[in-house]
Amino acid sequence: MNARAPTPSLTASVDGDVLYRMVRTDQLVVVRRSVMSAISINVVLSFTATLVALNAGRAFEGLIWLLLSLAVNGARSYICRWPFAPSPGVIVEEGVAVSPTGRPVEWHLRVAATMAAASGCVWALIPLLCNGYSSPQAIFYLTVVCGICAGSVTYGIAYAFVPISFITPALLSVVGCLLYAGGFDNVALAAMVLLYLGALARGALQSDKAFREGSRLKNEATALASQLRQVHALSLDATQQLAFRASHDSLTGLLNREGFTEAATLHIAVPDGRQHGLLLLDLDGFKAVNDAFGHKIGDRVLQDVAGWLQRELAGMNATLGRWGGDEFAVLYTLRADRQAPTAIAQALIRSISFATAHYGGHLGVSIGISVAGDADVADMISFADEALYEAKRTGRNRFQMFDKALNQRLATRRDVERDLLHAIEARAIGVWYQPIMACDSNEVHSLEALMRWHHPRHGHISPEEVIFAAANTGLAEPLLRHLVDEVCRGMRQFEAAGSSLAAVPVAINVSPREMAQLAVDDIVLGMLKSRGIAPRRLQIEITEEVALDTHATRSRLSALSAAGVAIVVDDFGVGYSSLASLRSEYVRQVKIDRSFILGLSSSPGNVVLVDSIVQLGRSLNLQVVAEGVETQEELDALRALGCKLVQGYHLARPAPLPDVMSWAVSLAAAGVAAGVASGAVAATAAAAPANAA
Repeated sequence: MNARAPTPSLTASVDGDVLYRMVRTDQLVVVRRSVMSAISINVVLSFTATLVALNAGRAFEGLIWLLLSLAVNGARSYICRWPFAPSPGVIVEEGVAVSPTGRPVEWHLRVAATMAAASGCVWALIPLLCNGYSSPQAIFYLTVVCGICAGSVTYGIAYAFVPISFITPALLSVVGCLLYAGGFDNVALAAMVLLYLGALARGALQSDKAFREGSRLKNEATALASQLRQVHALSLDATQQLAFRASHDSLTGLLNREGFTEAATLHIAVPDGRQHGLLLLDLDGFKAVNDAFGHKIGDRVLQDVAGWLQRELAGMNATLGRWGGDEFAVLYTLRADRQAPTAIAQALIRSISFATAHYGGHLGVSIGISVAGDADVADMISFADEALYEAKRTGRNRFQMFDKALNQRLATRRDVERDLLHAIEARAIGVWYQPIMACDSNEVHSLEALMRWHHPRHGHISPEEVIFAAANTGLAEPLLRHLVDEVCRGMRQFEAAGSSLAAVPVAINVSPREMAQLAVDDIVLGMLKSRGIAPRRLQIEITEEVALDTHATRSRLSALSAAGVAIVVDDFGVGYSSLASLRSEYVRQVKIDRSFILGLSSSPGNVVLVDSIVQLGRSLNLQVVAEGVETQEELDALRALGCKLVQGYHLARPAPLPDVMSWAVSLAAAGVAAGVASGAVAATAAAAPANAA
């Protein structure tokens, strides 16, 4: 059961009758366990009720009732130990009493419900001890009866007929006595008890349904993997340790996020004055392992990494956990005889490559470190996460301590997340435009819309930080809608002003996270339709890994392309999927990453690469844009290579919409002047031979 849920095709192959018998067996096993746990409470409450009866002068009735209760509880305890006959095709977990000569599971379930009804009938005799709930002890007995009924439903989650059989006679006895006593208060109380009975019965049925559904899913996985000894053993172990699974990761066996937080809180709760180190690890290259070898091998890699961590940190009394995905967390107390967190991080970085090398991929690990004496776990995790982000940003396969600079950046990020919604609503987040030009003329081919936000406290916030904050705060969709709306408004302003940019397409960047998590096609096309903008006026810029991402992502891109929105692959050449991304049927344009353009005229290697991309784009009928053009030499080199479209500071910097419109007017005027001058030159050249003649 630690295995992941099977695919639908595999699930369909599981025999329905066998699966039903598996669920019934699970119900019986859990019913027996819950009954054995509940009997001790039942006995204690029985003795307590008898003592109250003795104190009230009803010794004979109390003792007779106690004997009945003990007899029924003894019988239930005895019956729960009877071995049952295992159903055909069902493998019973170890420790459960079975016998080929025993009664079938269904018979034992019916007996369990019957004995529960017998126990409920004993509790239905409680009115004999309190004059039908009219004596001064009635409140006590009512409380006990209602409480034990609630406890029965709480324990009896697996098979609803057991708790329902118990609570029905007990509570109906209360209702009958109250109705017999008469009076508005008693009748109202009887109605409340009936409502209570209905609520408990409904809760029992819902718990039964949830248990059967959970058992069905569990047993589907178990049946499909019955020939795999290791998976079968893990399944049985997971079934026997449901409480363990609540705080542990089912794949690696380490603490999960909640379990780690709780254990780490207890770890640092002792005020001994010592500092604690928290390391947050993120595997570098894990996605490539998943893509190359499949998710099954990826899961095995995570299991091996968990084992590697346990071996490397053995003897340190460290708290280990899988924080989520391919992230792991380590907390330990700093002592004189132990290594500093930086030394431990270095050792882990050196040894990670040996942990999973037998799968054909060498992983790296980036580590964020937080050290504190009195901070709580949530703060330490936040600090380590910020340090981890910095470690990955500055090169990966390295560690980073959380320091004052990162603390300031974390404060900035928190302010950004806090103020983001207000900034969207107040339209404080704007759009600047940078032209994409034809290489051999001054014509504007298209515009790229770039997000800009000047925070009142922290100044310019990069688009990456804004997108990250939007994802963390659940504002990714409102942000995307706002940016698309800003672009649509800009298009309308171009049209209203009669600008030469009125018919120019505008590109908007969509991050991998947005493309993966949002219905970008529905959002974008819906907004274009509501604003009356033709889809061909808009372009979507994505990174090359997005072009090859999940089926859902590809279907969204296909829908956008089919509607007329051009798909542009940005930063081409820096990802592992470069050439494959161009094979997508929806890609219409590719932008060569600026790293290949920098110093192009003096870099023969980059010249070869850029020329290859230009020729490849021409053969695939794709537009090729060179971005990051900052010098005339780079522009001349691109012209020589036949690149048709360019973008960069040498041509035009990003600017607000009014400035871009003014720039377009100046550009058009310069073009007219150049045209007049070239016409005059042409006329002079044409007249020269005649004059000479």
